[in-house]
Amino acid sequence: MDVSTVLSFVLFTFLVALVSWWKTRKKNTETTTGLFFASRKNNFWVVGGALFLSNISANQFIGENESIYINNMSVIAWGVSSVAAMLLVAEFFLPVYFRTGAMTIPDFLGKRYDASTKRLVSLVFLVSYIVNLLPAVLYGGAVAFTGMFDFLDFLNLTYWQNIWIVVWVIGLIGTLYSILGGLRAITISDSVLSIGLLIIGVAFPYFGFRYLGNDSWTEGLQLVLTTHKEHLDSIGGAGDEIPFGTIFTGMFIINLYYWGMEQYIVQQAMTAKNLSHSQKGMALACVGKLLCPFLINIPGIIGVHLYDNLSYTAAVFPLVVKDTLPAVMTGLTAAVVLGAAITTFNAGLNSSSTLFILNLYKPWMKLRNRKVTESMLVRNGKRFEIAISLLAMCCAPFIMFVNTGFYTYLQQLTGMFCVPVFTIIFIGFVTRKVPPGAAKTGLVFFIVAYLICNFILDIPLHYLHLLGILFVLTSVCMLLSVRWFPEHHYRETIRKDVDISPWKYRHWAAITLLLGMVLVFAFFSAAGIA
Repeated sequence: MDVSTVLSFVLFTFLVALVSWWKTRKKNTETTTGLFFASRKNNFWVVGGALFLSNISANQFIGENESIYINNMSVIAWGVSSVAAMLLVAEFFLPVYFRTGAMTIPDFLGKRYDASTKRLVSLVFLVSYIVNLLPAVLYGGAVAFTGMFDFLDFLNLTYWQNIWIVVWVIGLIGTLYSILGGLRAITISDSVLSIGLLIIGVAFPYFGFRYLGNDSWTEGLQLVLTTHKEHLDSIGGAGDEIPFGTIFTGMFIINLYYWGMEQYIVQQAMTAKNLSHSQKGMALACVGKLLCPFLINIPGIIGVHLYDNLSYTAAVFPLVVKDTLPAVMTGLTAAVVLGAAITTFNAGLNSSSTLFILNLYKPWMKLRNRKVTESMLVRNGKRFEIAISLLAMCCAPFIMFVNTGFYTYLQQLTGMFCVPVFTIIFIGFVTRKVPPGAAKTGLVFFIVAYLICNFILDIPLHYLHLLGILFVLTSVCMLLSVRWFPEHHYRETIRKDVDISPWKYRHWAAITLLLGMVLVFAFFSAAGIA
């Protein structure tokens, strides 16, 4: 392993940690607001960087490039089409959260429905994070890091043993980071890492194409544009992993849920000093999503030209990095990928603790007439983070044995948890008369129906289309079940201690970003370079 690779990795990792410590050294993390919401003082630059980097984890580097290597660029639809959902979230969802003072998504559901709905959804969120998010982030980071660095070769360990070690290294570092620095440290490190990601995004096409063209960047680019062009197409057909039509069904629902209802994402948006900064931060994150195909997906394209029939396709990203980048850039890439894995893991830990402490532990203590102090909540929140991080570290390596592609596995599992929550929140937004009992009925109906359709029945339908159909059926189920529950009328309470004036240029920004979304799809299509 090259010394300059190690030095660049260590220096950039140290820089991220130093900046995060310097910016948070005087910040209060001994209160729930300070620990979980960065005291709500972040500007739009920090919010945008945090939203973007919390979304970009090692899972994207590993999973999307694997999908491009196996199939084509249709996988970029997840990120590029999310721009439309993000703009809807900024326009309609964020104002609701800011003016009602909801600290968590289940907190909003508690206001809209009742306390038992709040508890039930909190449990669904926690199971989703513990079963899906946290182990997947650790595993994706371990695959990327193990592939780029051969630092354990001298121990003569198997690949499986290497994954175990790296998972625990990432998990332990992430846990310490979250416990000591809180959400403020996470958002600051995200902003610094976004700079590193931009450097990689600019450098990778140059060095990758140059490697393909035997020291000629233009010849390498020409090779990519003239051979295996089918891998450059983002307009997926019926036989592709992501058919284009799914953008308008299940994918749209998942993206709308993710950016507007996923706790660890919404929590980043709620750290803004006011609604205007939160909306600007979301727009900034949209710019990042439009750049993603150029920042993180080029390695998959290059891998198509370098490797034939890889036995373990999830390793395509680290292999391309190790083979094509100079040693210094390999170290920087490893630092960014490791940092992205850690910050997403941290955000998930922090949000899990927020949900547990504010929605389950604190109400339970009050029911038992126990005295609840801020120091007690913070202390037990940190203990909970340690417990679930240990559980995630034990589970993560077993993802290696999943038969489907890594990214498809993640999205299928995500759909089971996110769409039912999205449905009851969506119905709660559009009508104020649906009672709590109907929300619980819808939640149970969806999860049972999803399990039957995916694991018992053999339905010849793409899982994203299936999610769209189940969303409609669950909505109908909720609306029909109203007659069997007591009448319910929700009245929104508005807080007055925060500025909820919207960003005045948001509509112009939305038009520009939507145009950019269309242009990215057109560029990676038969009408463009494919």
